[in-house]
Amino acid sequence: MRVAVCGLGAVGARAARQLASTSDVEEVVLRDPRDDRLHEVAASLGDVATAEPPSVTGPPDADVVILAGPPGEHGREAAALVERGTPVVSTSDAVTDVEALLDLGPLAEARRVNVVVGAAFAPGLTCLLARHAADAFDHVGEVHVARLGTGGPACAHQHHRALRGTAIDWRKGGWQRRRAGSGRELCWFPDPVGAADCYRAGLPDAVLLVNALGDLDRVTARMAATRRDRLTSRWPMLRRPHPEGTVGAVRSEVRGQRAGAWETLVYGAYDRPGVAAGAVAAVAATALVRGELGIAPGASGLAASAAARDLLAELARRGVKAAAFTG
Repeated sequence: MRVAVCGLGAVGARAARQLASTSDVEEVVLRDPRDDRLHEVAASLGDVATAEPPSVTGPPDADVVILAGPPGEHGREAAALVERGTPVVSTSDAVTDVEALLDLGPLAEARRVNVVVGAAFAPGLTCLLARHAADAFDHVGEVHVARLGTGGPACAHQHHRALRGTAIDWRKGGWQRRRAGSGRELCWFPDPVGAADCYRAGLPDAVLLVNALGDLDRVTARMAATRRDRLTSRWPMLRRPHPEGTVGAVRSEVRGQRAGAWETLVYGAYDRPGVAAGAVAAVAATALVRGELGIAPGASGLAASAAARDLLAELARRGVKAAAFTG
């Protein structure tokens, strides 16, 4: 198996390391506009890595390509790969990228390839947790996801932008757009993270979940933020983000009917967001090549996977473990 990783920030570098330790991955092709970073990551991976210099243009030649660069260009990059019949896994959580990638659905279906959208911490892990919970119900009515923490600098900048954007929620068959930073809700994440105030933000999770899980009454997505985060979101970031974030967490709350009774399941996970996002991207890419992802050709998030339980089991084997809320 030959896998390419484009973008070697906190998420891309972690994905490359996960791929390098996967038995049936024979070569990991690396691309990054920063030559020093490219050779640093390649040297850390050893002989399995092939560093393609920034001067190389055109889509990489691989069985699957992970797009892990900063948000903004994932749609354009994926389009060139899909035209060649190359499957794509994107880690972007920007609404514009997610919408552009989903628009590639008809082309991907025609080429019989997959475009996996939002395969990171949130969306990504949250989508798998939501699908795993949804599979336990006869009918699903509501899905509510929340996230806490950021990965590398690109993720921190996107977090900052999301708090001044427009939140997208699904309610009773229609989209509702509200001001980001509103709708405070206390959300409980797995220990040792605990509770945090979460707010509406410019997040793509609802779009991916509605597309994958069908006839839902309500879908929301929230992001943990401090008062300072909300107040400063209207201005450029005042200081450089850390190279990689500290421990973060996600939760997916699903409400549905089982045997005629309404129940609620809440699954969550905590980890360093960059580490978990890299693992999700790597697991999705390798499962895609093996034919084990459980998603028909086209463009969709991981909530569309019929193999969510198996993917979560593989992530747990790699150290990204989920938990169930039992309180």
